[in-house]
Amino acid sequence: MIASVRGKVAAVSLSTAVVEVGGIGIELLCTPNTLATLRTGEEAHLPTSLVVREDSLTLFGFTDTDERTLFELLQTASGVGPKLAQAMLAVLSPDGIRLAIAGEDAKTLTKVPGIGQKGAQRIILELKDRIGAPTGTTSAPARATTAAPWRDQVTEALVGLGYNARDADKAVTAIEPEAGDQANISLLLRAALRTLSKA
Repeated sequence: MIASVRGKVAAVSLSTAVVEVGGIGIELLCTPNTLATLRTGEEAHLPTSLVVREDSLTLFGFTDTDERTLFELLQTASGVGPKLAQAMLAVLSPDGIRLAIAGEDAKTLTKVPGIGQKGAQRIILELKDRIGAPTGTTSAPARATTAAPWRDQVTEALVGLGYNARDADKAVTAIEPEAGDQANISLLLRAALRTLSKA
C-alpha cells in the first residue's frame, strides 16, 4: 500500500493533484479542502489510500492521517464506496462526521450528495460503535486567496459535488459577506453547502 507521497506539486485541477515523486507524476484524487492547501511548484506531503479495482488503481490524497483513517472506516459501511466517502469529507470535517454518527444525526449526513435518509440511518447503525470520539483537531486550513479565486474554487467544488452551476453560483453569492478580505476555502465551501441544504 502507498501510505503517503511527498514531492513537488506539478498540477492541481478541480478534483486531482499531481505530485512528482522520484521523477514520476502521481495523480491523487482529493477533496476541494485538500486541494485548496496545495500550490503548484511547492512541496507537499499527503497521506494516501490506494483503492484497487479490477480495472483501475486509484490513489486518494488527504490533508492528514485522520482524514485518511476516517475515509477508510467509512467504506466499511454498506453502500459507501470511495467516492461517497470522499464526498462526506468534502462536506463535513472528520469531527463533524464523528459527531453526526455518534449523535445519530441523520439530517447532517443527508447534506452530502448521494446520501438519503435511509442511507444515513444505515451508516449510523453500522458505524456508531466504531466511529470514535471527536479528536478536537481540524485539517490544515486552506490558504487565503483573493475574492475572485475563492469564488471560482468554491463554485467549481460545488459543481464537482453534483450541484448545478446556477445553484452553486447562488450559494457562493449568498456567503460572500462571510468571506471578507480573507477566504478560507474549506470553511466557505461548508457554508455554501449549508446554504444549499436549506434551499
